Amino acid sequence: MNQHPSEILDNSKMSRQQVIAVILCIALNALDGFDVLAISFASPGIAAEWAINRTELGVVLAMELLGMAFGSIFLGGFADKIGRKPTIQTCLVVMTAGMCFSAFANSVTTLLVVRFITGLGIGGMLASTNAMVAEYSNQKFRHLCVILMATGYPVGAIIGGSISSVLLETYSWRSVFIFGGVVTGAFLIIVQLFLAESVVYLASKQPANALERINRSLLAMQKPLLTALPPLAPNAGKSSFVALFTPQLRATTLLLIVAYFAQIMTFYFILKWIPKIVVDMGFHPSQAGQVLVWANVGGAIGATLLGLFASKLPLKQLLIGVLLAGFVMVSVFGIGYESLSQLALISAATGFFTNSGVVGLYALMAQAFPPQVRGSGTGIVIGVGRGGAALSPVVAGILFTQGVSLQGVAMVMGAGAVVAAITVFLLGRVQQRKSAQDASPILTKQTCDN
Repeated sequence: MNQHPSEILDNSKMSRQQVIAVILCIALNALDGFDVLAISFASPGIAAEWAINRTELGVVLAMELLGMAFGSIFLGGFADKIGRKPTIQTCLVVMTAGMCFSAFANSVTTLLVVRFITGLGIGGMLASTNAMVAEYSNQKFRHLCVILMATGYPVGAIIGGSISSVLLETYSWRSVFIFGGVVTGAFLIIVQLFLAESVVYLASKQPANALERINRSLLAMQKPLLTALPPLAPNAGKSSFVALFTPQLRATTLLLIVAYFAQIMTFYFILKWIPKIVVDMGFHPSQAGQVLVWANVGGAIGATLLGLFASKLPLKQLLIGVLLAGFVMVSVFGIGYESLSQLALISAATGFFTNSGVVGLYALMAQAFPPQVRGSGTGIVIGVGRGGAALSPVVAGILFTQGVSLQGVAMVMGAGAVVAAITVFLLGRVQQRKSAQDASPILTKQTCDN
């Protein structure tokens, strides 16, 4: 019998080609991690050079996050229309241009525009790589692979942040963007040479020469070839965005949006404000960058451990515990510390839980959406959720300007993790109810037969 490519990949071992694809997507997400946080590493130098206050700096920090929201929604939709790989390549072009132009910005207004452009590419990239990894992985290791992909984000921030700290000791904040632009541009060549289109996408959408392209990839992965394309899903021709709000997916889509929106507010409060908070405590910008690196070290470790545990334990229950622990650690971070070593340690512990919460939600998205709407579903959740990312530094900046203490701001911003935990619990109840409804006709038929 002619199997669907998703069944072939689900039920077989991961080949070398699949592992390479996952590693490339991890690297692309690492690139995202550095590109997003480049403005955080540069923020003390920008504030000093242009003499802007915390509220204005909060808007600058938020601008590429706003771009990410639009990029996730619209470019994530393109990933379902034109393919995962072409969308990734488009995002790389946009990100390269945005990073390079950021290095030569001569005013706050110009920087706002180019950071928004950079965000467009970053947002579309995450939606595309999340779908690509889910579709390249087998069933046994899907959660682990998606979470490892998301772990690339803090890894990129660690590597990029370490390099940025060295650059900032000698050069101005503009050097951070020059470095980012060069590395991002190099990935255009790497992706073209080593990353093939998802066979699950090709089977779900069936563009021109789909069968030939699928078999070429299956051959490279040492899998059985298809003799014919599988039947298209009933809603394959329907708009991806319309499909997300049908009765079958509406509750899942809305609950994931709320959970991601809330958690990302907490997550980006830590990532966007650590450098400025540390500098205001009297430390050098390069030392502030090192503290942010430690936050991402904790995030990378936490995400990796979550991936390993998610292969053995129920993802939703694990995620709820991580989210609640994240609220506790953000509140502890708000106490404030006088030594750099204390700041680094608490930042690492906070990053451990806040980043684990985010990557756990990515795994939940990959699990919740079917292949034909996976890019759009992930994109719209991340896109609308990025509104929380864009609001986070702005709201924190306003609270700081109004004289609220670091402890008070931390508790307000950390509450997003609690909201996310409650929403994940509700999502589990909704999915359980839906599973029971789907099973009831079968049970009824079996009862009648008996």
